[in-house]
Amino acid sequence: MSVLTLRLAGPLQSWGASARFTRRTTESAPTKSGVIGMLAAAAGIERGDDEKVKPLAGLRFGVRIDQPGTRVRDFQTAHHGVTGKSMPLSERFYLADAVFVAALEGDHRLLAELHAALRAPVYAPFLGRRSCPPSLPVELNLRAHGGLQDALGEEPWQASPWYRKQYRGRSDVELSVLREADVEEQNTADTLRDQPLSFAAEHRRHALRTHVTYSVRIPNPSARQLPRHDPFDALDEESA
Repeated sequence: MSVLTLRLAGPLQSWGASARFTRRTTESAPTKSGVIGMLAAAAGIERGDDEKVKPLAGLRFGVRIDQPGTRVRDFQTAHHGVTGKSMPLSERFYLADAVFVAALEGDHRLLAELHAALRAPVYAPFLGRRSCPPSLPVELNLRAHGGLQDALGEEPWQASPWYRKQYRGRSDVELSVLREADVEEQNTADTLRDQPLSFAAEHRRHALRTHVTYSVRIPNPSARQLPRHDPFDALDEESA
């Protein structure tokens, strides 16, 4: 199996799993349905083409929280495009300044096609909603060997430079991972309704998906280098 890793970074992101009507919430990390939808759009798959979406939905999914961001709330108004009538006031939630590493495991040929599609997308990628464009290229790496868990534990830390400065005194950082559960983990796993079945506008459907949460330690490239010798050694030598 191969693994495709993605960097999801932008001023705003929003990953809803159960939002309806006028209150649109966001999960604390990207959902599988949101990431699969982004990949399908990059590949030019139309919303109602469930057969072409099915192989993408079959990929195993995981995400690492490299920079959790801040949850923000926005109130929005709109008018009907034809009648001009005011629409109900809506409440929408976003993640500001967040960075994630998403990973998908599956057939190498399919992942290679998706990797190429992200470099020349048919439809521009967005981070959960059309109003949330990525600030950096989404494609990160295509690993021909290793599994989902290895990729999420080995991919370099992708946090912003200003955020990494807060951890200059640490040689590594502890990051949370939400990974699709293995068969033997099903009994202790959490569930989320973000397994895509259809993206068709008239009948969007999602099934429950199980995932486990754990932490990994990643080397910190911004760690402050400590002096090799005690600076007071020279003073001691002079006084001797």
